[in-house]
Amino acid sequence: MVKIATSSVSFFIVRLKLLLLLPLLASCAGYRLGNAKPTTLARVKTIAVPMFANDTQHPKAEVLATSAVSSAVSQDGTFRITNSEHADAILSGRIENIAYSAIRGSRLDTVHPDELSNTVTLTWTLTDSTNPRHILASGASIGISQLFVDPDLQSARNNALPDALERAAEALVSRLANGF
Repeated sequence: MVKIATSSVSFFIVRLKLLLLLPLLASCAGYRLGNAKPTTLARVKTIAVPMFANDTQHPKAEVLATSAVSSAVSQDGTFRITNSEHADAILSGRIENIAYSAIRGSRLDTVHPDELSNTVTLTWTLTDSTNPRHILASGASIGISQLFVDPDLQSARNNALPDALERAAEALVSRLANGF
């Protein structure tokens, strides 16, 4: 009689442990292992990033944009950077616009602002490397940074531009890697 009671107690303890374990397993039901790329980019593992075009008057902005996008792709880790001969897709881009707007000004001199915002717009297209007419994804990404106006305004603008380009590149890579 004692044997039967011990086995039913142990069976009850096992059932209780399984019941307590069930909520832990259900808490991660919405998550997936691996990357979450859009289905249109499922086969794309490597990307080539040729030099971006520059439609602005800012010198060497195309170098900064290409570097920022390549760095953002590498940091994200969803895609690998490679040359165009070995790439699954090619990411072409263009710096469309760099706009400056006043954020804050002096009460005594309303013509000259104390702080500026620069907004960078990148347009981009991801094409299949085997068929360049097949567009896998495209869009525009915007990056914004702020700068203080000092006597050397050109240097202040040059120093703020990489930050805005990095933010635009992160938005671009987020769209490619996550779909939003």
